[in-house]
Amino acid sequence: MDREGGFDTRTILITGASRGIGRACALAFAREYRARCNLVLNCLKNADMLHETAEQARALGSNVLEIVRDVSDYGGVREMSARAAALGGPDILVNNAGIAHIGLFGDMTPGQIGRVIGVNLMSAINCCHVFAPAMIRRRYGRIINISSVWGVSGASCEAVYSAAKGGVNAFTRALAKELAPSGVNVNAIACGVIDTDMNPFHGGDERERMIDRIPACRFGTAGEVAGAALFLASDAAAYINGQVIVMDGGLL
Repeated sequence: MDREGGFDTRTILITGASRGIGRACALAFAREYRARCNLVLNCLKNADMLHETAEQARALGSNVLEIVRDVSDYGGVREMSARAAALGGPDILVNNAGIAHIGLFGDMTPGQIGRVIGVNLMSAINCCHVFAPAMIRRRYGRIINISSVWGVSGASCEAVYSAAKGGVNAFTRALAKELAPSGVNVNAIACGVIDTDMNPFHGGDERERMIDRIPACRFGTAGEVAGAALFLASDAAAYINGQVIVMDGGLL
C-alpha cells in the first residue's frame, strides 16, 4: 500500500462522529475517497446515530468500523487502537470529540471541570499519543484538531471550555513542530458558531443577536468545517503545518 502519492487506501479515524461536525467529516471523506477509504468512526454513547453515519458512508463505498469508546480515557483509546489495528492504523486523525458547558465558572463542580477538560483537550492528546507513533514510522500522517475561536479569545460563561480549546491550539502548534521532520502535519480548525446541536443559539432573539455579531451574517455549517478538514488532509495542504485556522465568518 502506497500511503504517500498515488495511495491505494486511506484510513481515517474520526472521534465524535455520531453527529454534527464529526458526521459531516465522515461523509466528506467517504465521498472523496469512496472505496479507497477505511473509516474508523468513534463516539461516546450515541451508538444508533453513529451507525446511521456509518451506513451513509458505506453507501458511498467506504469500509467502516464503528467503535463506541470514551476517548478522554487513555485506556479507551488503546482499546480502540487494538480494534482498528487490522486496518493498519489511521493515516488521517480528526480529533473532533467535544462537549460544551455554559454557566458561571464558580458554579461548576470539580467533576464538570474535569469532564470538560477531559473530552475537549485530553481526548486529542490521548489519540495523538496512541496513533502518532505509527504515522512517524510510516513518515506520513495528517492530524486535524477541531477547536474553537473561544480558545483564541475566551468566552464569558465558557471559561473551562475556552481553556480546553486554548490548550488544543497550543498543543497543535507544539506537536506540529515535533512531528514535522517525520512527515506528519498537525493543524487545527478553530470554529466560530457552527449550526449544530452543540451550539447554544438554537432560536429566538438570542440566535438573531449572535448572527448580528457575525460579519458573514450567518452561522457556519458542519459541511464547511468538513471541507476545511478535507483540504488539510489533502496533498495540496502538505506545506500547511502547525496552524490554527480560524473559521468564524469574521467574528474575531
